[in-house]
Amino acid sequence: MSKKLSLIFLTVLLAVVFTACGTTGGGTTDTAANLSNGSSDGAPAPKVDEELTIKHQLGETKVKKNPQKVVVFDFGTLDTLDKLGVQVTGVPQANIPPYLSKYQDAKYVNVGSLKEPDFEKINQIGPDLIIISGRQSEAYQELSKIGPTIFVGVDNAKYMESFKQNMTLLGSIFDKASAVEEELAKIDATINNVKEKATASGKNGLIVLVTGGKVSAYGPGSRFGLIHDVLGFAPVEKNIEVSTHGQSISFEFIVEKNPDYLFVIDRDAAVGNESPAKQVIENELVKKTKAYQNGTIVYLDPNYWYLSGGGLISVAEMAKEVEAGLK
Repeated sequence: MSKKLSLIFLTVLLAVVFTACGTTGGGTTDTAANLSNGSSDGAPAPKVDEELTIKHQLGETKVKKNPQKVVVFDFGTLDTLDKLGVQVTGVPQANIPPYLSKYQDAKYVNVGSLKEPDFEKINQIGPDLIIISGRQSEAYQELSKIGPTIFVGVDNAKYMESFKQNMTLLGSIFDKASAVEEELAKIDATINNVKEKATASGKNGLIVLVTGGKVSAYGPGSRFGLIHDVLGFAPVEKNIEVSTHGQSISFEFIVEKNPDYLFVIDRDAAVGNESPAKQVIENELVKKTKAYQNGTIVYLDPNYWYLSGGGLISVAEMAKEVEAGLK
């Protein structure tokens, strides 16, 4: 009987010793010790979340790599993440461009509109990352209280530089750097081809936005200025006011400047109003211009140019549209 008791005592003692060894230290050290001692479970060391400190136009934000619950207010960013196969949780479902219509599905949380975020819905998500651009800049402080928020607006004065910086940033956050580099290389190839053709043509252009029957012009350095600054079309007028809403012009202005190419963006079509830009632009005055007479009025897709832009899909399509309009 005494031998049996001794054996039981020894077994209990050994169990206590091994338990103590297994709980000495913590976290990664624990697992490493188990593995080095021939642990049969083969469990890997727990992964420590990598955190990035991102400096942007509105501040500095700490963001964990590969965030899981992502709210996106910028459609250019949304088309980029879609291209990269990154899942998002919440989007503003009002005025989503047709090429991103999949995000109108009920499986995505509707977080308001581009100008009016639904703070309550966003708070319910508990986002790991919120991505905004110009239209939401005034809500930055409020959104930052809910979750890490970064600003990714494109700088129109240096469009491609800021666009590429934004794409590289998204590639870093979501571990998609090589995919981003590949897509940027394709976009560069298209842009270089368009620029070469536009420069060789020696033609000039005028960019206009049509809304409510009125027309505004945009020149170099403006929100649509990449047609001049990046794609190589000389501006028919260099001193057009640079502003968000463009410089209000008359049809007489268009006739006076007589551009070789007239690039038209229909804002009404983008926001669901019925006032086709073609009916506004192709009046008796504009019909006197070289652009009309030579068939070089180019109607650009406002879903890329007005609603989104600045994304891997939208910038690629914008360059292709201008290329298709070249004659």
